[in-house]
Amino acid sequence: MFEVRIHGRGGQGVVTAAELLSAAAFLAGRQSQAFPTFGSERMGAPVTAFCRISEKFIRSREPVGKPDALIIQDSTLLHHVPVFEGLPTSGYVLINSTRSFDELGLEDLLQKVPSNRCRTVPATQLALEQVGRPLPNAALLGAFAAMTNQVAIEFIESAIRERFTGQMGEANAAAARAAYDLVLRKDEIHAKAS
Repeated sequence: MFEVRIHGRGGQGVVTAAELLSAAAFLAGRQSQAFPTFGSERMGAPVTAFCRISEKFIRSREPVGKPDALIIQDSTLLHHVPVFEGLPTSGYVLINSTRSFDELGLEDLLQKVPSNRCRTVPATQLALEQVGRPLPNAALLGAFAAMTNQVAIEFIESAIRERFTGQMGEANAAAARAAYDLVLRKDEIHAKAS
């Protein structure tokens, strides 16, 4: 089973991101589950959502305590909420930011988790370019697909188009594809430099 924890703030599409990832995994023929947890239910408050992906029936229903991957939609949470709690050294970390891990003050994390499993992606910027709104969730799911190979980008795009019809679906799918391509380009550059 592959478990994902998504952190963000109310109004950023955190719950929708978990639901879309679950739907994409289901479209790929896998078992999946998505659910949120809320503190105070208000715009801007910290929100956490979870997604599980498996080849077998999923019996667990509790929040993800030891995530295989973290998706952090709002970097302002990094030093205020224990977002890295339970992350194993084999985990993945994806952060919506234009800044590097060093610039975000996360040098210690890079000593724990291999750098090829840690990425920052300017998801809000990509969303503004493609969708016209600062909702980073679709772009982050595209980056997640490129990083982890858990769900193919085609299934992410299909889940987005099923959830959001017409131009909104196409724009969000384009944001996901743009982030996917960006991560693959960064990986190629990193591989050539090594």
